[in-house]
Amino acid sequence: MNNSMETTPPLDERVTHLWDDSFAWITGHSVQIGLAAIFGAVIVALLYGAKILGERLCRSDPTHSRWQSVIGKALATTRVWFMVAVAAQIVATYAHAPSDLAHTIYFLFVIAATLQAAIFARELILGSIEHRASGHETLGSAITIIRVLVTAAVFSIAIVLILSNLGVNVTGLVAGLGVGGIAIGLAAQGIFKDLFAALAILFDRPFRVGETIRFGDATGSVEAIGLKTTRVRSVDGEQIIMSNNKLLDMQIRNMHGIPERRVVLSLPIHYATPAAQLGALPDMLKAAVEAVLNCRFDHAWLNSFADNAIKVELIFHVTKGAAEARDVARHAVMTGAVEALQKANIAFSYQATIADPNAVAEEQNTPI
Repeated sequence: MNNSMETTPPLDERVTHLWDDSFAWITGHSVQIGLAAIFGAVIVALLYGAKILGERLCRSDPTHSRWQSVIGKALATTRVWFMVAVAAQIVATYAHAPSDLAHTIYFLFVIAATLQAAIFARELILGSIEHRASGHETLGSAITIIRVLVTAAVFSIAIVLILSNLGVNVTGLVAGLGVGGIAIGLAAQGIFKDLFAALAILFDRPFRVGETIRFGDATGSVEAIGLKTTRVRSVDGEQIIMSNNKLLDMQIRNMHGIPERRVVLSLPIHYATPAAQLGALPDMLKAAVEAVLNCRFDHAWLNSFADNAIKVELIFHVTKGAAEARDVARHAVMTGAVEALQKANIAFSYQATIADPNAVAEEQNTPI
């Protein structure tokens, strides 16, 4: 029975045919091949120069504290086989190589270019993370885990692109990877939420280690930022361990780097105080504030008439120091205000008992 189907030639016959075509092409297009080879050599030299430049940038900044070193690290990963593949593709395209040879070179070029692009992407992503994590001990130690995740993701995409460019139907592979990714994501969604929250803290930097933050009812100093949790030492000495994802869902107040701290005091002045003395109160309180180092007076005036006192509002700013300095300054200002009011014979008011009229009289005659 005659076989009408076309049979594939044996491998040795195909290799012989490819060799004969290549030899004939080389002998018949020597000028074009020579020019293309020169151009390809120039491209290889430029790529190799970029690789050397990248290595120098990395050596000049090993901690990756500058973006130049991040780009340099990516350039330093330029592979020689990628340079050779680029040069071969240029020669084959410009010199009109035989179809079998051109197809083989293109096949190798697609693989080399895609893998090199994946390497560049991985190094740029990891370099950006390391750049943001410079000086960050906790996340710096977790770079290994991040490197594994980034490498797996980037090279999975690269493999799919290679197969797709080579004519392979990747629909089933993509579907399988998608289903697998969904399954892994559902199984470890809590871990991934905290991981991405840690990366958000790393890049956005709402707070750093050593800074004082306030969230919910807690206030404390950040001790460590990990992949899953952030540890905060509260003002009471307790260590608060908070999930990164839950922490970012809360309103966070960063107390670090406040240029000035505003202090508001309400002074209850007795109703028996003469109007002339009430008018002199702002100057007295201003002098009490300005007598304290690093304090700036804002205002002092009568604010309201309460049931048992005239409310005087005093506002000043502490221009330097942390929260402890504010507390020290407030203590000093309050002490100075009491001394000034005592000298002026101005009494504070306190809650009078309506049922005991003598309490009011006693209050009026009680020195502060």
